[in-house]
Amino acid sequence: MAHAPAPSSTNTKIMTRALAFFLIFLCSCSNADSKTANKNNTANTATKVVAGWVERVCIEGLQEPIKAKLDSGAKTSSIYAENIKPYKKDGKNRVEFTLVLNDSNKKVHRIKLDKPRSRKVKIKNHDGVHDRRVTVELDISFNNKVERAEFTLVDRSEYIYPILLGRRYLGSRVLIDPGQTFLKPSTCSP
Repeated sequence: MAHAPAPSSTNTKIMTRALAFFLIFLCSCSNADSKTANKNNTANTATKVVAGWVERVCIEGLQEPIKAKLDSGAKTSSIYAENIKPYKKDGKNRVEFTLVLNDSNKKVHRIKLDKPRSRKVKIKNHDGVHDRRVTVELDISFNNKVERAEFTLVDRSEYIYPILLGRRYLGSRVLIDPGQTFLKPSTCSP
């Protein structure tokens, strides 16, 4: 059997140097990607506010702050509504409903609204059953900034908080501190 000739000392040095340069190149690329990712995460984090897991918010049609649960486990925000009646007007989907909101003094406010329906969503409940819900867009004031947010309309009478803010709303705006509540101001403007 013939044996392959042993590599020369010069070939071994060249291969070792080439491998070293290759590894250095890979590490520098990896560090650049890591620095870019960290820079992007820092930039995204810098624009977000830190809020507690419960905050007060203002909803259009009501001049009193309402407690809302901030829930990163929920994708879509929801709000307590009754008498939900979807209908069509001029070929467009609309929904008539009554918001049921308790203020900080536990006074119940009922606000009748009529809005365009944004869409229907399928929500998976904790018991595994799926609900079909209509969604509407409402103006919400959080951290004294008014923005439009999408909410599913649902009976939240069995829950402590009439409003739940989910990831779609919170994602680009808020970091939740689960050990805190009421970190943000909540002044409702007329």
